[in-house]
Amino acid sequence: MTGTTTVRRVSGALLAVLLLGGCGAPAAREDGATDAGRRFAAALSAGDYRTGCGLLAPETREQVEGDGRTPCPVGLREAGLPTAGLARGVDVYGREALLRMTGDTLFLSQFDAGWRVTAAGCEEPGSEDEPYRCSVKGG
Repeated sequence: MTGTTTVRRVSGALLAVLLLGGCGAPAAREDGATDAGRRFAAALSAGDYRTGCGLLAPETREQVEGDGRTPCPVGLREAGLPTAGLARGVDVYGREALLRMTGDTLFLSQFDAGWRVTAAGCEEPGSEDEPYRCSVKGG
């Protein structure tokens, strides 16, 4: 009986640590995704496409570069993305995020180097059954 009681106490303590340890994580991920999206939008608004390219996920950057045929800053400028303004809301699902901004909707993923934009210039679907249509997106 003592062994069972010890296991229950350790299991309960471990569960409490896991639950309490995760409390701040969603807010930190939301802030990280929102900050990366804002920096991306600010870079494009300022015409700083080199910085914008640095905030793209690797597959998205490859898509913008046309598999190496176009330098990323040129491809990003030619994509004609809408000007994004204030962040209106962010939804984070693990390492993926959807950031709604005035003028644009961005998708982001969390990498070892931080949050990166995986899709931009996205239009919200007309119904729940339709996917987002994005001007810039990874493979």
